[in-house]
Amino acid sequence: MEPILDNHLHLDPEHGRGIEATKDFSRAGGTHLLVVNKPSWHLGELPESGADFQHVFETTLGVVEESTTILDGRAWPVLGVHPGLISQLVEAGYTPADAGEIMRAGLELAADHTDEALALKSGRPHYEVSEEVWDASNEVLKHALSLGVEHDCAVQLHTEGSEDLTEITEWAEERGLPAHRVVKHYAGGRLAGPTPSVISRKDELRRAAEEGEPFLMETDFIDDPDRPGAVLGPKTVPRRVEWLREEGYDGAISTAHVETPEQVYGIDTVGTMK
Repeated sequence: MEPILDNHLHLDPEHGRGIEATKDFSRAGGTHLLVVNKPSWHLGELPESGADFQHVFETTLGVVEESTTILDGRAWPVLGVHPGLISQLVEAGYTPADAGEIMRAGLELAADHTDEALALKSGRPHYEVSEEVWDASNEVLKHALSLGVEHDCAVQLHTEGSEDLTEITEWAEERGLPAHRVVKHYAGGRLAGPTPSVISRKDELRRAAEEGEPFLMETDFIDDPDRPGAVLGPKTVPRRVEWLREEGYDGAISTAHVETPEQVYGIDTVGTMK
């Protein structure tokens, strides 16, 4: 059996399928997971301080530990603060600056778990916002990049759709974080700047395979009982690997599931197979 990694999905044992989704992934042939904590407002009240993120991080750490007992490989957590939180906080009455302060505190708490977590999650809104919110969001993102340097970990980004995010990797490199350790979640198959974590749709995967550059594969499964299967279901990455093999892209499979995970996160997906 070869390693098959889903680089970005959510598991919600409190409200969603949780470990049952891990079982589906494993039965389909998946071996390794990067489990990203759900947005904090999905698992409780809006945070008022960094400490208020602890519950969502602990929930993710728990389901990751349980998933590892099931998988033929293992799972790792990715912890951080969803950039859309700034809009939630501003709507609740916070200034963008104060909202950014709460979010930076949440990232600092996430960074305290980087002995377990492979990456921090941050970014900026993927929708229209005021200039003040945009500027505050970029300050949060830059703080996450600095924490990535301080704690020697990758940073996964949730941002606007783009094929060129070199602005962000320039910020990273200015702080000492190599561009390849910045990962664009929900990426298309072509991207300048960060390492793309390609949403596992056939057209985007074919584009990534043809580009011949490092990339990862993901479903962004959100584990929401009101939206079953969104964005893509947990069986998707193993099925797309099978499709890539049928299409003759064996090299791209190795790139996405062995070489790029080692380059970005320093993990050995082959050596962690049971």
